[in-house]
Amino acid sequence: MSQSRPVYLKLRDQIAASILEGQYAEGEMLPSVRALAAEQGANPLTVAKAYQQFQNDGLVEVQRGVGMYVVNGAAKRLRAREREQFLAEEWPEIRARIQRLGLNPAQLVEDA
Repeated sequence: MSQSRPVYLKLRDQIAASILEGQYAEGEMLPSVRALAAEQGANPLTVAKAYQQFQNDGLVEVQRGVGMYVVNGAAKRLRAREREQFLAEEWPEIRARIQRLGLNPAQLVEDA
């Protein structure tokens, strides 16, 4: 992951991983903006911007005065999007590096 990536996108990636791993299950409330900001040592506005991305993507919904909840199907949609992004953006670079280094992909899988 690039060091030059904006903090809100790094936070977004962390939250997405937590949803995919089941730490934030579908139907479950996400931590408040202030709580997550304190936990991550981030500015609350940065956390709010990361949360806004999830809301814009329809992966969370806000219940006014209560909190933000992970919607049903969010993990499946996130996984599909993450796979697509990986295959389009990251995998070509990884594959090229494997070839440059003369590594055998089958051996890599076997050694893992």
